[in-house]
Amino acid sequence: MASKHVIRRAAALREQINEHNYRYYVLNEPTIPDAEFDRLLRELEGLERRYPESITPDSPTQRVGAQPLEAFSEVVHEIPMLSLGNAFDEGEVRAFDRRLRERLRVDVLEYVCEIKLDGLAISLMYEGGKLKRAATRGDGTVGEDVTQNVRTIKSIPLSLRAQRFPRVLEVRGEVFMTHEGFVALNKMQSAHGQKIFANPRNAAAGSLRQLDPRITASRPLDMFCYGIGKVEGVLSDRHSDILARLRECGLKVSPETVVVNGVHECLDYYHHIVAIRHRLAYAIDGVVYKVNAMQQQQTVGYIARAPRWAIAHKFPPEEELTKVLAIEVQVGRTGALTPVARLKPVLVGGVTVTNATLHNEDEIKRKDVRVGDTVIVRRAGDVIPEVVQVVKERRPKTARSFSMPRRCPICNSEVVRAQGEAIARCSGGLYCPAQRMQVILHFASRRAMNIEGLGDKLVSQLVRKGYVKTVADLYSLRVDQLAALPRMGERSATKLDRALKNSKLTTLARFLYALGIRDIGEATAELLAAHFGSLKALEQADVEELQKVPDVGPVVASNVAAFFRQGHNRRVIKRLLDANLCWKTRPPMAPGHRPLSGQMFVITGTLASMTREEAKQRLQALGAKVTASVSKNTRFVVVGTDPGSKLERAEQLGIRLLDERALLDLLEGT
Repeated sequence: MASKHVIRRAAALREQINEHNYRYYVLNEPTIPDAEFDRLLRELEGLERRYPESITPDSPTQRVGAQPLEAFSEVVHEIPMLSLGNAFDEGEVRAFDRRLRERLRVDVLEYVCEIKLDGLAISLMYEGGKLKRAATRGDGTVGEDVTQNVRTIKSIPLSLRAQRFPRVLEVRGEVFMTHEGFVALNKMQSAHGQKIFANPRNAAAGSLRQLDPRITASRPLDMFCYGIGKVEGVLSDRHSDILARLRECGLKVSPETVVVNGVHECLDYYHHIVAIRHRLAYAIDGVVYKVNAMQQQQTVGYIARAPRWAIAHKFPPEEELTKVLAIEVQVGRTGALTPVARLKPVLVGGVTVTNATLHNEDEIKRKDVRVGDTVIVRRAGDVIPEVVQVVKERRPKTARSFSMPRRCPICNSEVVRAQGEAIARCSGGLYCPAQRMQVILHFASRRAMNIEGLGDKLVSQLVRKGYVKTVADLYSLRVDQLAALPRMGERSATKLDRALKNSKLTTLARFLYALGIRDIGEATAELLAAHFGSLKALEQADVEELQKVPDVGPVVASNVAAFFRQGHNRRVIKRLLDANLCWKTRPPMAPGHRPLSGQMFVITGTLASMTREEAKQRLQALGAKVTASVSKNTRFVVVGTDPGSKLERAEQLGIRLLDERALLDLLEGT
C-alpha cells in the first residue's frame, strides 16, 4: 500500500514532468537537459510500478498503454465541425469582407488571421479539466474516436493547466507533422521496408488513425488549436481572447496568429505568410480570416456547411513540367465524361502526380492539349492536379489530337451533351457499370437510405457477381446469397438483411437525395419534399412548377425534370416502391409558403431519429433560422438526450422546449 509520502512524491513528479513537457513541446523553451527529464520520468515509472494505486489517468506514464483496437467507434459532434469557404485571389477576399460589413453595417471589421495547416482536424473534449475524448472531424457530423492515439501526442495536455476553466470544454485544432518529422519518419519506414508517405498530411492522418496507439506514439505528431466547439460556460466574447485562454490552459496555438483591422491588413498578413512560408517548420496551404467578435459571428451565422464569418485564402498552387503520355476518359457517378491526362510522374507540391484532369472537351480544344505534349501541371487549390497549359515549343511531330468519344467507353451507350453545357454525359444512366458502383454507394450512404454494412468492398462483390445491377436489386438479395460471399458469413448477412429492411421506412427527402439526381443535396431534397408533399406530384412537375420551390433555379429544375422523364429511372423507382419502400406523406406547402419563416430555433443534446445537422436542415427548409446559442429572440429549444447549458439558459428565459417527438410532429405537420 502506497504511503502518503509515496503519493505526494508521485504527484510532485507528475507536476514537474508535465511542466517540463509543456515547456519543451508547447513553449519550445526547455529548462532542463534531456537526461534530467529522463531521470524524473524513470523515478515516476518506478514508483507507479511498485505502487499501482498511485497511478492517475492523467499521469505522463499513461500516454501509451492501451491495447490495440479492432476498429474505431463513431463520435457524433454535438456542434458540427464545419468546413471553410475558399478564396483564391484578393478580389474574392475583398468581396467576403464587403458582404460581412454590409450585413453588420460597420465600416471596418476586426479579424483574427491564422495560418491554415495542412493536417487533420481534431476535436478534444475536456471535462473537469481532464481529457475525456478525442475525435476526428469525419464528415463534420460524425467522426472517429481516436482518444487512445491523441493521448500519445505530448504537446496535447491530459490535464488543463489553468486554474479556472469551463466544466466542459471542446477544443478544436489541427494535428500535423513537421517537415523534419516527416523526413525522419520516411527514413525509418524505408529502413524497415514499410510504406513511404507521399506528404506530411498523409503521414499525419495515417499516424493518427492507427488501431495500435503504440504506433501513433512512435510518430512525430503535433497540434495547433484554432477554436472551440461545445463549451459549458463562457470563455470570452472575442475569438483572439479565446485562443489566449487556450494557451493559458496549456494548449498550443500557432505563433503566427494575429489580430488585424480591415481587409487591407488581412491581405498584408497573407503576403507576409507567403514570404515566410518556406521557412515554417510545417506545411500550410493558405491563411484563414475570422471575424473576431463572437457576437458578430453569431449575427452573420452560417451558410450550408460553412460559417459566413470565416474564409480560407488559399495559396497559389505549385506548378511543374511533365509530358502527356495518353488521354483517357473517365465516367463519373452522374454519367459525366471527364478526359484525364496520363502523365509522366512528376512531384508537385510534395505529391507525385501521374494523372491530371482536362475537365471537358472545350478545355482540351482551348488549351490544344495533345498526346505527346509537354505541359505545365499544377494542383489546383493544392488538391486536384490539372493541366494549365501546353509548352508548344516542345511539341513533337508525333503529337496526337484528342476527340471525345461518341459512345460511352464503359457501356457503349450514346454520349450526349446538352446545349449550353460543357460536360458530355453517358445516357446509360443507372445501367452504366461505371456509374453503378457509386450510385449504389450513394444510395446506401448514411445520409441517404442509411444501409449499414453496405461498403465499397461488398458493393464491388455484388456488382461483380451480377447480383445488383440497379439499387432496386438490393431489396431482392437473399441471406444465403450474401452469406456465401467472401468475408461475409451468416451473421454479417443477417445483419445486412436487417439493415435493408430497416431502410425501407424512410422520408421522402431522404429518398430523393438517395436517387442521386444531379445537384440535389439534402437541403434541396427537403425543400422539394416539403413543397410537393408526394413523389407522384414531384414526378409530374415541369420545369416551371419546379422553379416555384424556394432556392430552386432553372438548372436544378431542369435536372430534376430530366431525371423523371427517363423511363429507366421511373422503372427503378417503381421497383423500389414495389419492394415496400415508404414514408409518411405530408400535404404540399402553398407556393412561396415557409411555415417556420422568421422563427429562431436552437438544438441541444443528441437526437435518436436524426443527427442535429439533419434536424437543422429540415427546419431551415421550412424557413426557420437555427442558431448555436440561446437568446431572448429564440422561439424554440429542441432538447435531445444529454442536453448542455443551453437547456438551463432556455429555462431561465422561459423559452418553449420541444422534445424529439414534438420536433417530429412539428416537421411532419407543417
